[in-house]
Amino acid sequence: MFQPHSSNPETVKSYYVPMVVEQDGRGERAFDIYSRLLKDRVIFIGSAIDDDVANSVIAQLLFLQMADPKKDIHVYINSPGGSVTAGLAIYDTMQFVSCDVNTYCLGIAASMGSVLLAAGTPGKRFCLPNSHVMIHQVSGGAQGTASDVERTIGFMFNLKKRLNGILAKHTGKTEKQIEKDADRDNYMTAEEAAAYGLVDKVLTHHEDGQENKKKGKA
Repeated sequence: MFQPHSSNPETVKSYYVPMVVEQDGRGERAFDIYSRLLKDRVIFIGSAIDDDVANSVIAQLLFLQMADPKKDIHVYINSPGGSVTAGLAIYDTMQFVSCDVNTYCLGIAASMGSVLLAAGTPGKRFCLPNSHVMIHQVSGGAQGTASDVERTIGFMFNLKKRLNGILAKHTGKTEKQIEKDADRDNYMTAEEAAAYGLVDKVLTHHEDGQENKKKGKA
């Protein structure tokens, strides 16, 4: 889905975020569940991707990189997609950090969500059994003067080519094959996503993988 700007914050639904209480030598401390997961190097993308979501995810990736550049990061994705430019900002940061980035699809990873799923470290990209992945081409609209519309269309075609190249890089498919397969909404089961090269394995339970495969780290 092509969204040149972040979504209207008024459309974001609020929901209950559990709090976790921990005890240590200094007493009790309360964390929201996402902050507690971050302590274990877990990042959760559980909504449409917009600029606010991207900024939060990028900040978490950079924080974990600075905390320990040799330890894996785990990104769980349940997202319908969203802004391409915001998603590409997350993608670039995932490639920028030296940590291995494990990606997991639960629920659905669609559109930009599928790109981020595929962008994990090779060998560390996973789907849960009943999850789905969807790829498609960039979509959106344009308005304004004829020149404005023409420029926007050109920008969208450039984004389409760039995304096809990214998916080709991470799946081993050709850009021509990606363009054909993503011409319409293309939904895949977890097994189909693994066969396509978007993920490496379907996980039925949590398993501790080997860490630090990226860039030849020991």
